[in-house]
Formats: sequence, C-alpha cells, structure tokens
Amino acid sequence: MTARPEGTPVWADAAFADPEGAKAFYGEVLGWTFDEAASEFGGYTRALKDGRAVAAVVPPAPGQERHSAWVLYLATADAAAAAERVRAAGGSVPLEPVKVGDSGTMAIARDPAGVVFGLWQADAHRGFELRDAPGGYGWAEVFTRDTAAANAFFPQVFPYRVRRIVDDRVDYSVYSLGDEPALGAMGMGPDVPVQVPPYVSVYFVVDDCDAAAGRAVQAGGQLVFGPMTTPFGRSASFVDPQGAAFSLIDPGAAEGEPPSTVEVA
Repeated sequence: MTARPEGTPVWADAAFADPEGAKAFYGEVLGWTFDEAASEFGGYTRALKDGRAVAAVVPPAPGQERHSAWVLYLATADAAAAAERVRAAGGSVPLEPVKVGDSGTMAIARDPAGVVFGLWQADAHRGFELRDAPGGYGWAEVFTRDTAAANAFFPQVFPYRVRRIVDDRVDYSVYSLGDEPALGAMGMGPDVPVQVPPYVSVYFVVDDCDAAAGRAVQAGGQLVFGPMTTPFGRSASFVDPQGAAFSLIDPGAAEGEPPSTVEVA
C-alpha cells in the first residue's frame, strides 16, 4: 500500500478507563470485534470490522486518567517536520514524535484553540484497513469556536485548500487535498456549553443511521443531535458512556444538493 498524501486522516484511537466497557459499547453499535491487547504497547487493542482494522482502544497511561476522547491521526511523511510546522503556526506538541515499534512514528499536536489531533508517519501500520463502509471511518470535523483561526492554522501544517460553505446558517469549511475533501471545520455555536472544549468529531459509517442511533442510546450513549438528513448523508452525534464524542453517518441516505462553497484566501 502506498503512503497516504500528507494531511490525510489515517487512524483513530481513544483511551478509556474501562476498555472492556468501550469494546462492549462499540461492538454493539458498530459491530466491531477486537484483537488481543498488545501488552508491549500498554494494552493497545485494535478494533476490527469484518477482520479489517478500523480504530483502536487503549487504557489511559498512568497520570493521564481524564475524560475519554477520540484522537484522529493525520498522515505525514516526517513527523518531526510536521511537529515543527505545528509550532511555527502557533500550535503545540504535547507529545513529541516517538517511534512505535515497527508500526510508525506518532506525535500528539494541538492547534492554537486547543483542538487535539495526531500525526502519523507510517511504517508497517498504514492506517485504516476499511473506510467509507459500514463500521469504518467515514469523515471528521474540527469543532472549534474560532473557525477563522483553524482555517489559518491547518493549511500551514498540511497542504490543504480551504473552502467555506456559503450559508449564513452554518459556519462550516472543508479542507481538501487537491480536489479531494479530507476534513471539515465546524463553528461551535452559542448553544454549545462553554465548558465543552474544542475537539475533532470522528464519524463512523453505518448503513441505517436511525437503527444505529437506537443501538447507541440503548447501550448507554447520549444523543447530542440528530438523526438529521443532509446532502452528505443521514447523521447523528453522541457522547459514549465514558465521555468520548463521536458521530455516525449513513452516506447512502443523502438528500439534496451539496451547498455552494467559496475559496478562503
């Protein structure tokens, strides 16, 4: 498999105080099964859909027992160079690049508003083995109170083109690699409580959003909004029982014409 273009979403993982509870929840909602935990990597456990790797769960590192959150990793050919670009653009690097066995090199970065994301320089582990299919990764959005700052920051780290949706009702931008959409950025409106920090919302694909939403609530998840139908699919957003935000989307249920966009200078 060839390396993904710089800035492509390639992996997602989350630390859970109760990994077995997380496995039960996402297994029920998305049909995931799980590899054996890798003791040499702190219990890191890959989630599988139909035998293909789609994400991972891990216990929190000692001293890092805070609320759970999904971390999206963006591809880079050189994690150290990408970390320098993060700092030069005004962000920070809480975890400097570190080699992960023969899998690759990772780092954890933060944009100026506090949005946490990962950098992944692949070796043996190339990332998602299934995407854009039920149970796999489908999309992600930066949720932030300062989309202008995000739109200035991320293109300094990755070669994104930024286009803003022309609609006064929504503050939304799309980051593309060439003509291929890679990531979204959504403004957090006044209805979002001030104590909610900015974050990256990861979308997992389902083949029936309403049925999957029902499973998520039945399994103990909290519905935040939706299901709602858009030109990109029918989607809903949740907080899982351990506090990690995530979303579900059924792209096959899309309705309406995609909105107009304008390039951001």
